This record gives sequence, structure tokens and C-alpha cells, in this order.
Amino acid sequence: MAILPIVTVPDPLLKKVSKPVDKVDDKLRKFMDNMLETMYDAPGIGLAAVQVGKLLRILVIDIAPDDEDPNPQYFINPEITWTSEDLATYNEGCLSIPEQYADIERPAECKVTYLDYNGDAQEIHATELLATCIQHEMDHLNGVVFIDYLSKIKRSMYVRKVKKFIKDGAEEKKE
Repeated sequence: MAILPIVTVPDPLLKKVSKPVDKVDDKLRKFMDNMLETMYDAPGIGLAAVQVGKLLRILVIDIAPDDEDPNPQYFINPEITWTSEDLATYNEGCLSIPEQYADIERPAECKVTYLDYNGDAQEIHATELLATCIQHEMDHLNGVVFIDYLSKIKRSMYVRKVKKFIKDGAEEKKE
């Protein structure tokens, strides 16, 4: 497996809408395995294909606590078919917006249809952290990042902080 480079704000790729996957084959499964390895390495709990440079409607998620065995989930062409009226707020972060967090309010539950790792049709009723993570990652497929829910001033501040974070990291590597 390979660790893929993660696309960060303000890269315009993150604002594009991802395209549906035509077929699930070994090449796609290898890509999803690489996405999962990249997510674990970052470390994170969710990753959309666009975050590693591919405009495909694919998500990988693993919300298992660190003290439990991994429980990776693969979502190909996911569609949210229902959301609850009840809302939940989580302090969200994003691998494409490193070291930045904000409280984001989303539906507390959702139902999602998708194809799994083998291309079989599935449906899941997600609650709590899984519901938040799915909605966060699904936003990526539609060209939305979590800071888009914030005011323009806060959004600009987060982008500046990410640019500085990346610049400082690049300078450390030179030394």
C-alpha cells in the first residue's frame, strides 16, 4: 500500500464536485486501500477521494477507538437518503485543513445508500460520530469543506493558518 499526498485548502480541487464510480474492480480496491492507509497515517477517521486528488465519489471511514481493532468502512457512490430533524454539534477537524477545528452542527442521524468494497449495494442508518463523519466526508464529494459553514472572516483566518502551518512544515524539512 502507499501513502497518498493530501490536498489542503485553498487548493481549488477541493471545491469541485466528484463524479460517480462506474465499476468496482481490483484497481479501485487498491486505490481505496491506499486511501485507508493514508487516513490512518495522517491520522484521521475519514477521507474522501478528492482529498487525495481523485474526483471520485468514494469515502473511507474508521471511527473505531484507538484501543479497539480497526473497523474500516468503504462507501462508493454514497447518497444520503434521509436525515433527522434532531441536530448534533461536533468539534470537527479535517485532514485537508490541518490543525484547525470548529463546532459544526449537522443532522444527528442519517441513512445512506452506497456500494461497499466489493461493489455490493448497502444501506446504513448512521448515528452519532458516524453520522457526522459520513456527512462531513459527503460534503467533500460536493465541493464543500467544513469551514464553508463558518463566517467568511473565520474561513479566511483558517485558510491563512493552514498556509502558515504548511509553510512552517516545509521550512522544518529543509533544516
